[in-house]
Amino acid sequence: MSRRIVAAGNWKMNKTPAEARELIAELTPLVKSDEKDVIFCVPAIDIVPALEAADGTNIKIGAQNMYFEESGAYTGEISPQMLTDVGVEYVILGHSERRGYFHETNEDINRKALKAFEHGITPIICCGESLEQREQGITIDWIRQQIKVAFQNVSAEDASKAIVAYEPIWAIGTGKTATTEQAQEVCGAIRALIKELYGDSVAEEIRILYGGSVNAKTAPDLFAQPDIDGGLVGGASLKAEFGDIVKA
Repeated sequence: MSRRIVAAGNWKMNKTPAEARELIAELTPLVKSDEKDVIFCVPAIDIVPALEAADGTNIKIGAQNMYFEESGAYTGEISPQMLTDVGVEYVILGHSERRGYFHETNEDINRKALKAFEHGITPIICCGESLEQREQGITIDWIRQQIKVAFQNVSAEDASKAIVAYEPIWAIGTGKTATTEQAQEVCGAIRALIKELYGDSVAEEIRILYGGSVNAKTAPDLFAQPDIDGGLVGGASLKAEFGDIVKA
């Protein structure tokens, strides 16, 4: 089966609400596509203005994080209902920056993923290894553990709708990119693990993205790989260059 390509932008902590509107207006004609899912995951304060700016376009708006409780005394957190109420369909979970700076664990990400599925939000579940882990030769073992825990108690039906993003930490914002072969090797291993856990059909349906200093030059080769179904793009998603990545 042919999986629908995903071009997702992670804006990280960039752009005020006014700037978000301007950027979406600038990018809208550049990312127009009937064949691909184009998603901008924006800071929480930008979600509503971004949704308004993207109304009537092919751009979907996602969140960068979400808590695993319905409501309550969790100052500063955002619940799934808050996202669904305004029309958010996607959420990034377990980005390496959340794991690194804010000490999120694999178990946290699993709880968030289960809650996202419960509310019909598609999680973009991130995984990735450090340079030290790659040099120690434990990349595949590390990624398998991240994915196994993230998908614990997730049904096959929900798993097939998930998006996984492989982002080698050593290639995020460093200008270094994993070689095409390195990226395909890990994304292929992720698909093989999903097949172990859920069988052939879920493994065929689930979409696996590569992220890590993706740009217009590296995108065509990366996205031509059999197990890479698009990209989760950081810095380049804030520029007109993202249009070239979508075309790739």
